[in-house]
Amino acid sequence: MSEKQRTLAKEVSLSGKGLHTGLNVKITFKPAPANHGYKFCRTDLPGKPVIDALAEHVTDTSRGTTLVQNNASVSTIEHALAALHGMQVDNALIELDAPEAPIMGGASRAFVDAIKSAGITELKEERNYFVVKQKLVYSDEEHGVDLIVYPDDHFSINVLIDYNSRILGNQYAILDTVKEFEEEIADSRTFVFFHELEPLNKMGLIKGGDLDNAVVILEREVEQAEIDRIAKLFNRPGISKHTAGILNNTELRYPNEPARHKLLDLMGDLALVGHPIKGKVVATRPGHYANTRLARMMRQEMKKTLSKHNIPVYDPTIKPVMTLEDIKKKLPHRSPFLLVDKVIHLDETTVVGIKNVTFNEPFFQGHFPDEPVMPGVLIVEALAQCGGLLVLNDVEEPAKYSTYFLKIDKLKFKHKVVPGDTIILKMEMIEPIRRGIVMMYGQAFVGNDLVTEGEMVAQVIKNK
Repeated sequence: MSEKQRTLAKEVSLSGKGLHTGLNVKITFKPAPANHGYKFCRTDLPGKPVIDALAEHVTDTSRGTTLVQNNASVSTIEHALAALHGMQVDNALIELDAPEAPIMGGASRAFVDAIKSAGITELKEERNYFVVKQKLVYSDEEHGVDLIVYPDDHFSINVLIDYNSRILGNQYAILDTVKEFEEEIADSRTFVFFHELEPLNKMGLIKGGDLDNAVVILEREVEQAEIDRIAKLFNRPGISKHTAGILNNTELRYPNEPARHKLLDLMGDLALVGHPIKGKVVATRPGHYANTRLARMMRQEMKKTLSKHNIPVYDPTIKPVMTLEDIKKKLPHRSPFLLVDKVIHLDETTVVGIKNVTFNEPFFQGHFPDEPVMPGVLIVEALAQCGGLLVLNDVEEPAKYSTYFLKIDKLKFKHKVVPGDTIILKMEMIEPIRRGIVMMYGQAFVGNDLVTEGEMVAQVIKNK
């Protein structure tokens, strides 16, 4: 049975303080059309720039998730996104008049209640799922972090946390279906250890934090003077409890509230995949960095799946975007190693080039005399040259730059390329370029046959 996309029935606003900036901020959730996804709009900046809530725009995960796009940023967005994700709202425009979402009690409850008050309406278009086809793994052995996604017919999450804390111990949290989010997860507050409070304060963070929007965990008994000094930082005098446990004299909402909050954070970060997910997530010691890296991996798989169903069409009667002479102005390669004859498509993220393979190619003399086959490494090189044309297209004086391989991954050769073939070379950016590092997914086709595919990472360097 098909499911329809959903959005809000009307707009709804909330006001509160940013956890780290301490700024007063108004957040407004607005209805959005089908296939819009989640987008943030900074209404306080000139031109009201829009930031797509997608994993490739994550720039910082130190104490929350931060997105940057169009010279604008939004931070601490995970609780608001978790509410939208958990309430199965597919499309929303989220307006902010400050750089950080409000903390609103340290959980998702306030956002969930706002969404319910606005109402949810179905759209005509069907919901587009990212369906996990094979196991995906993000692992950080040094920190004991493992996030694994398995194929499944619905979305679920299992979380295990272990902070080597005698107060917390090992904790588990489970979300069997997304429909359980509101009742089982949305109320779970963020938590912080007592010994972290002063360092965070000195770093200029948690300016909007107080003892009402976070669970403060005291690992050991401390003197009352120390409690008083820290309480004064947060304008909350009169706290008397100083035995190990929960500092702010409040009861945990669940025995495993910290683990449930980590699951809440993971829900928010996985909203950055851009589509609802069908897969089982098993997470050991998750955090914003690992969560968003997993979301990026999912987006990469999604892009590759879409790309496989979008084979470029080559019509030699249509004028190319770049001729051979144009290419020579961009790339330093020359005969016999210039392996792109023309470019037939070029936009901000994708390039499609053409390589006409003839028997006169010098490598056919030895590879192989009785059965000429184009070496796979040269197909990869042709793809890389196409990628270089994409990267250098908007660079001033491109001849002064070179691109160098850093890594080739998941490379597959599926068919031979022989004399007389015309190779269609497609390279697509997986992530935006950062610090000269570019990650691309490449495919080479002969007709409708995929002959080569793989992920390539390169560095763009200015020549000395």
